[in-house]
Amino acid sequence: MHAIHWFEIPTTDLSRAKAFYSSMLGFPASAFRDEQGGPLQMAVFPYDNAAHGVGGALIHGGPQQPSTTGVIIYLNAGQDLKGAVDRAVSAGGQLVQPITDIGDPGQIALLQDLEGNIVGLHQPPAGRNN
Repeated sequence: MHAIHWFEIPTTDLSRAKAFYSSMLGFPASAFRDEQGGPLQMAVFPYDNAAHGVGGALIHGGPQQPSTTGVIIYLNAGQDLKGAVDRAVSAGGQLVQPITDIGDPGQIALLQDLEGNIVGLHQPPAGRNN
């Protein structure tokens, strides 16, 4: 069981956010699954629901607003944290906290996306996927 089951990242421009996140994480924007959830337009990140993977989406159209002061979600950068940070900055994101060694759990970095949210990236130690 995972502590996180689902996350949502608010956007003011869903297309721009899809381009940013797909660029940062190194997958095509077409990998997002577009859905409508009540008043929300959603771009669902690729994940394996059958394997109980953690899912999430970029959202637009509800009362949620991008923020630099809310909850921080850490996305998996795999074994290429530096590449993910470089791609995020190249796509217009701002580095808030540089790559930081956090000991046994690996390394992290914090970025501000184009919507104004602060998001984390995590690289587990070599040989671990979590």
